[in-house]
Formats: sequence, C-alpha cells, structure tokens
Amino acid sequence: MRVLVLGGGVIGVTSAFCLARAGAKVTVIERQHGLGLETSFANAGQISPGYASPWAAPGLPLKALRWLLQRHSPLSIRPDGSLWQWQWMARLLRECAPERYAANKERMVRLAEYSRDCLRHWRTDMDLRYEGRTFGTLQLFRTAEQLRGAAKDTAVLERCHVPYRLMRTEDCVEQEPALAPRADLLRGGLYLPGDETGDCHLFIQDMAEKARAMGVQFLTDTQVDQLLHDGQRITGARLITPHGAEVRLADAYVVAMATYSRPMLRQLGLDLPVYPVKGYSLTIPIADADKAPRSTVLDESHKVAITRFDQRIRVGGMAELAGFDHQLRDRRRRTLEHVVQDWFPQAGAMEQATFWTGLRPMTPDGTPVIGPTRLDKLWINTGHGTLGWTMAAGSGQLLADLLLGRAPAIRSDDLSLRRYAHGHRPRAMSAPSPQGKAAPGSLGGWA
Repeated sequence: MRVLVLGGGVIGVTSAFCLARAGAKVTVIERQHGLGLETSFANAGQISPGYASPWAAPGLPLKALRWLLQRHSPLSIRPDGSLWQWQWMARLLRECAPERYAANKERMVRLAEYSRDCLRHWRTDMDLRYEGRTFGTLQLFRTAEQLRGAAKDTAVLERCHVPYRLMRTEDCVEQEPALAPRADLLRGGLYLPGDETGDCHLFIQDMAEKARAMGVQFLTDTQVDQLLHDGQRITGARLITPHGAEVRLADAYVVAMATYSRPMLRQLGLDLPVYPVKGYSLTIPIADADKAPRSTVLDESHKVAITRFDQRIRVGGMAELAGFDHQLRDRRRRTLEHVVQDWFPQAGAMEQATFWTGLRPMTPDGTPVIGPTRLDKLWINTGHGTLGWTMAAGSGQLLADLLLGRAPAIRSDDLSLRRYAHGHRPRAMSAPSPQGKAAPGSLGGWA
C-alpha cells in the first residue's frame, strides 16, 4: 500500500514509521527545509500521561478570568479578526460540563498511557537517542490552597489509575535537591512517577533515520497545494516542489499538518475544529548541573514547565489565543525567566538562552482527531494540542493499525472526526470529576 503522509512533525514522522514497519510504502511531505521545525521543535520536553487532561474542565471559566488579570498570566487572548476564534472558544466552554470533561479525560489518558507504553517498547527494541529521562514530573505548589486543591482532585488520577504521590516541602526537595535554597517558596507538590522527558526534536531526527532505513521517503521544501477529489474519495495530492508543481497518487492520504490541517480540510468541506494555541519556550545552557532540576518541575501558579536535558534546560509555558501569530513577545520571555529564576536561579546561563514560539493544534475537547473521514482514502492524525510529544508514539501506531485494517490495541471509535457530528454526545468511561473544580493538569504541562 502506498501512503502519503502530509506533515513532518512528531505526529507525521511517528505515523510514517509505524506504517512503514507494517509494510506500507510511505512518503512524507514537509513544507519546511527539515523535519520537526515547527510545533515539535522546542516544546517543553514532557512525556506526561499524568497531565493528560482537557483544558475544558469544570471551574475553568472563572479560573481563566483570574489568569487574565495576572502580571505573569499563563493565558492571553488577542482577537485574530476571525469569527472562528470566538466559535472555538464557545465550543471549549461547552466542554467544561462535568460529564463532557469525564469523557474527554478518559479518552486522553487512554491514548497518552498507550503512547508511553509504545515508546517504552520502542526503546527496548531500538537504540533511541533523544536525551530521555524517566524521573517523573513534580508539580510545585506555592500556596496552601493549591496543595489542598490537589489533595481533593487526586480522585481523578485514581479513577484513571495514574500513580501519584502528594509531597510535603521536604519531600519535594528530596526529589529535586536543587530546590533546597528556594524551599521557602514551596508548600508542597504532586509527583507523577510515570512521566518522562526528552528532546522531541532529537527524537524526530532519530525516528526519521530509522524510517528511512525502512524505505520511507521524506520530501522537504514541498508544499501541499491541494488535495484532489471527486466528491467521494481523494484522487491525488497537488504539490509545489522546488522543481515545480506535480501530482502525487497514493492508496491513502494522512493529514498530520498540525494547525494547518484545518485550512487544508476546509477545502474538502470537512470541519476540523482545531485552533492554533501559541506557546513559548526558552532553552538555556546549564551553568551548574548541581543547581539544575533532575527532571521536570511544573509551576502550578504560572503553568510553566522546567525540564532538564543533558546539558540544557527547557522552560515552556503560556497559552496565547491569537491565530497564526508567530511574533516573539518580550513579556512572555520575562515570565519564563521569572519562573526559572525563582526556582533554579543559578542553574543556567540566561544570557545565552534562545527564545522560541510555536502553535499547538488544539481541539475544544482536548482530544486529538485520529482516524478515517467521510472521504475515501483520507485519514487524519492531528489536534494533539500541548500533548503531541506525549501522545506521538501511540497516535502513530493507532493510525497505522486503523489504516491497514488491523485491530487496534485501544478503543478508537471515539477519537475520529465523527464525534463532532451533529447530535453526537460523548460517552464517559468513568465518573465525572468533582463539580466546580478543574482537575490536575488542566492548562498544565505544555508538553
């Protein structure tokens, strides 16, 4: 079977790898000059099944209003001139109902934990190199109120069978010794031992090399101009290459174009409810390893993650609803600097830091869209929001199994675009979360 994968980020590359390993002949189309140079390039570096939670949670609307008034706010909204921005936010608010949150949370945890298991199998089978660490994530609480809230909300983690440990200040310092000089800021923490870290961009390069060895072809500097169709099926993909225009034919076409998936599918009359949510990161060379974190710490107040790589620290956070805006804003940089200097003031060479921004493809319910469409030969694997790195391995494997007609390892019928059909209602697999409170991980992680 010939498969054309549109998009060379972490989702496109893992999809191509899984399809090729199952025997498909795969070509990946990427508009940039290299792979993983957009959303996947400099994310927070977390593989965080424990934080796989929808933004749309009970209590979020009031919490979001408070965030918008903060100096170092984790959320900002800039009108982008489109009606779609307001429609998307309205759809997100509807998903805050407890029964919808419960269904969405279960789907996300199901896929995230499956993805982590797939990645672990790959590490066993292959020599993967991406500066990976398996020390978990530590969520830091600055106030007693945050600690009390976490103690109540861990019921959500228990229902989803996610291992966790509530920690006192001294426990947090034992887990992350470099926090000791700043222990006065701490009131406690929530530790998720199953989480991992790693450089997503390095992972993409390594996986692409392994995919090439199986015959996958990567066409960079190539734009997908149009998907051709006859109203019932896709008949080809019109590409703009460095050598001119051409039409590529395949037996299946996979749209994994992150935030650009929506405009591509709108040409076909398909409504993919994905909005570009902007995030920022700093990458800081380590100046003193003993004063740097061992793994990832997440500042609950500012929703900023600080992740340790081999010789670098990645600081990622914020959600900016501003359309396809790639402007680097100094105010966001100051927030990232403020958080890392609060917790690890002597860890990195801040004057050498690099500042980055990227657009996350977010659905209103937080769950990605994976599966077939009403057009024959057309498949989707996108909409992972801030959890693309967390869900990449499992999403690629699930897409490959579905496309090639093999029984998937996890339930997948509620992950397709069909769930947005008129009259569809989510079916929860677990009890709803407590009324009026956002669960752990809501608007957190930015993985």
